[in-house]
Amino acid sequence: MRGYTGTETVVVDGFWKEGEGLVLAAGHVAGITLRLRRLLFAWHEASWFGAEIEERTDERLKRTELPLSPAIAMDYLSSPKPVRLLQVEWTDRLHVLAKLAEMMREALLYGWFSPDWSRWRAEARAWRLDVPRDEESKRVEWKQLAAQLEEQGDIGALQGWLTGIVEELIASDDYVGAAWRNAASQAGEGALMMKAADEDDWLVSIGMKQDNAPFRTALQLLEPSDGHGWRLRPAVRDREDGGCWMTLALNEAGKARGEERFMLPPDAPEAWREHFAERMRKEEMKWAAALPEWTRSEGGTDGGDADADAGHIRIELNDAQAYAFLEQESVKLLAAGCSVLLPSWWEAARNRRMKLKAKVKSSVGSAEQSMFGLQQIVDFDWKLAVGNVDMTEAEFMKLASENRRLMQVGGEWVHLDPGDMERLRKWLKKNGGKRGLTMRDVMEMHLRGGAELEPEDELQEALTAEIELNEHLAAWIGQLNESADLPLVDTPDAFQGELRHYQLQGVSWLAFLRKFGLGGCLADDMGLGKTIQFTAYLQHVLEQGSLGPSLLICPTSVIGNWEKELERFAPELRVMVHYGPKRLRGEDFAAEAAEVDLVITSYTLAPIDEEELGAVSWDVLCLDEAQNIKNYYTKQSSAIRGFSAHHRVALTGTPMENRLTELWSLYDFTNPGYLGTLTEFRKAVVLPIEKERDEALIAELQRWVKPFMLRRLKKDPAIALSLPEKNEMRTYLSLTVEQGALYENIVSELMNQLEAVGALQRRGIILSALTRLKQVCDHPSLLLKEDRALFPSAWDIERSNKVLRVLEMVEEIAAEGERCLIFTQYVEMGATLKRLIEERLGIPTPYLYGAVPKAERDQMIERFQNEAEPGCAFVLSLKAGGTGLNLTAANHVIHFDRWWNPAVENQATDRAFRIGQKRNVQVHKYVTLGTLEERIDDMITRKQMLNDQVVSQSENWITEMSTDELRELFSLRKHRLKG
Repeated sequence: MRGYTGTETVVVDGFWKEGEGLVLAAGHVAGITLRLRRLLFAWHEASWFGAEIEERTDERLKRTELPLSPAIAMDYLSSPKPVRLLQVEWTDRLHVLAKLAEMMREALLYGWFSPDWSRWRAEARAWRLDVPRDEESKRVEWKQLAAQLEEQGDIGALQGWLTGIVEELIASDDYVGAAWRNAASQAGEGALMMKAADEDDWLVSIGMKQDNAPFRTALQLLEPSDGHGWRLRPAVRDREDGGCWMTLALNEAGKARGEERFMLPPDAPEAWREHFAERMRKEEMKWAAALPEWTRSEGGTDGGDADADAGHIRIELNDAQAYAFLEQESVKLLAAGCSVLLPSWWEAARNRRMKLKAKVKSSVGSAEQSMFGLQQIVDFDWKLAVGNVDMTEAEFMKLASENRRLMQVGGEWVHLDPGDMERLRKWLKKNGGKRGLTMRDVMEMHLRGGAELEPEDELQEALTAEIELNEHLAAWIGQLNESADLPLVDTPDAFQGELRHYQLQGVSWLAFLRKFGLGGCLADDMGLGKTIQFTAYLQHVLEQGSLGPSLLICPTSVIGNWEKELERFAPELRVMVHYGPKRLRGEDFAAEAAEVDLVITSYTLAPIDEEELGAVSWDVLCLDEAQNIKNYYTKQSSAIRGFSAHHRVALTGTPMENRLTELWSLYDFTNPGYLGTLTEFRKAVVLPIEKERDEALIAELQRWVKPFMLRRLKKDPAIALSLPEKNEMRTYLSLTVEQGALYENIVSELMNQLEAVGALQRRGIILSALTRLKQVCDHPSLLLKEDRALFPSAWDIERSNKVLRVLEMVEEIAAEGERCLIFTQYVEMGATLKRLIEERLGIPTPYLYGAVPKAERDQMIERFQNEAEPGCAFVLSLKAGGTGLNLTAANHVIHFDRWWNPAVENQATDRAFRIGQKRNVQVHKYVTLGTLEERIDDMITRKQMLNDQVVSQSENWITEMSTDELRELFSLRKHRLKG
């Protein structure tokens, strides 16, 4: 202590205070009182050098008090360490307490303590010193300390201190607490809470003392048999070898001689007989103590149990008593530490609830009645079931009138709850006349494992009704749940391509649903070919001769892609695009739609042209990117749901993005009413799952939705084997009206300039026009250099279908937990894509271009490659990021604008498709329809004239074309313009 030079003296006393522990007390001393706690505990680590000890002042007695917990008091007093410059004088009482602390420390170290049977109560535990016999000197010392404490009036310390220490250790020390909880679980809470008739027996029951009897005992309930009713009998079995329990018989012959009322079997081991009488006496005392109302006092009665002796529990039971023993009294015995043997069927029977069964008896699902929808009425009969026992209504009503709790039906014991019986009786009386269920009801009851019957009040547990299918329906639903087992249709003759096996399964699944008038959601992973499967399905239906006018609704940004894919794979399909300012209206639209196989329109136009689209009865109504109707309340969603259709199909890679109501919205389109009303669905499914994460309900919902959703993932083994290592696909997009006008002006200006220039100038003009046309295809603002500060609408996503589509695709990739690279030639375009992804989707996005310093570039790559870091997209300029990088965390590559050199594009793709890549890589090449992008892509793909050697010289080959060739190359094909 700084500046402290003398030695000071303080007298410290100690006393035990119930509820607090041991209290140290010292009279006020000038200069010491305020520092007493720090001076006394300066070297005591267990109390954090006194920091955890409360300090208080008793003004009446003019002293400072320091209450210590039992464990801290023991630890400190057994070896006190105040500061050296403080002279501490202990009172005589505190000297005794210090010796007691030393002894308790030793007792804890060596385990010299045990439960104090005399003070152990249900609400509190107590412990006592238990010094072994070979430590007689310790016993003598303990007795001397006890005598001294009693003389000083502090016997409470002796009685409560050890208990306090042990309880404190159980609560605060993980190892001690775990040891106690393990002992408690083995003994049973009942044994810990209730004492037995004698101490030895109680200590045995809680595992503190060994039971020397060679056998174990239990009280067994025997069910009626051989003319006997319900009975209680003791049972025994070998303690060491286990084996079967042997039920003891009544000792009728020895009863008059005052012998035990039960006797061992003749073949019982001789060693058992030595312990038998004493053991049975103790066991019967335990049973009587646990079940006092089941005993009969001297000279009294116990409710007619004439077989019982005075003080013994009844052993012959009627049905009501047997049920009471099963449900209540056996629990009391277990709580008292007694072993109980109940019939093996009881645990299952007590948890069984009565259920209604609706047994389907119609021919739905058979060859005679194969065509049906969800509103098809199905005939059935009501049955009632408890476990494996089925009863007719008449049999049930007879049982209900007898008001029995336990009954043997069909060789099986069942437990009949009177409350359930009465509720079912009332329900059948009110609803039993209903003999019709819809197919929707049948499927819900089957897939969800039953339907709940509304309880009469909120306190009652709901009862359930189950469905029992006929063999036709069972097989049909089995096929729906396992699409791999469906019979495959033939690949349509007119389909211009090859269907992979899983894609043909998808086509067959859609055809199977159509046969039964049911809609479905094809929810394959992005890149698995949902477009191709739907195209092949349309051709299959067409070849069957049953395809009428059908409607496809998709995002504006992919209309061109659908046109191109249909043209490629199904050239025979008659397709009409309903889009743009010159689209047909009214009767003209209806007349034209009647002459085609498929009408394509956008989500935007669905509510605007609701009258035209709603006037046609469509054969197939398909929604591409069907998550667009996830909000049930929008005008767009409402309009689409109102369109009439024979078969409804949804295509989406993300059937549920954020909330379960989105899944309901999708199903309400494909199969209206299948998941009930939105209010019902929210109450029964959404709230329990989203709030409580009810695992059972999640599994139930999965079974419910599975039949009408076909979802395959790229990572599925069966799918991965049929995919190439690198899958390239083109994403076709249309120009907006604004882009089209700018494009035409550039082409017109180019053609005029080419008429009056020489060869050298010509090349420069063509390359300049090529760049400008590419910029227009990306976004008008890229060409016009619009400043966002001056033009608020600059870089609006609606001005470019390319920008709109890339944002949609990044969102889909993020939803799948995957990553993508986005390549562009233009620095400003890359910066804008980074900004839009971060603003619109909230996804942190790095952008790598030529001016990024190496250190920052390395950090970007390291973070992107670390999949624990947030992020989904990496935007790169083609020049800066096209070579030399390892970005295998991405398995999607998007070429936002084209560098018409396949070698350069392949190099960029290889940033993801290289050694270390463990997933299939999907390459998406954006092509703007009607522009030079489409023309050049066609030339490279179709004619194969421009091989690697030719086009590897960048884009200079374009400058060598004639003026007529250039006019054909650059001219905008008007029928591709969408806006």
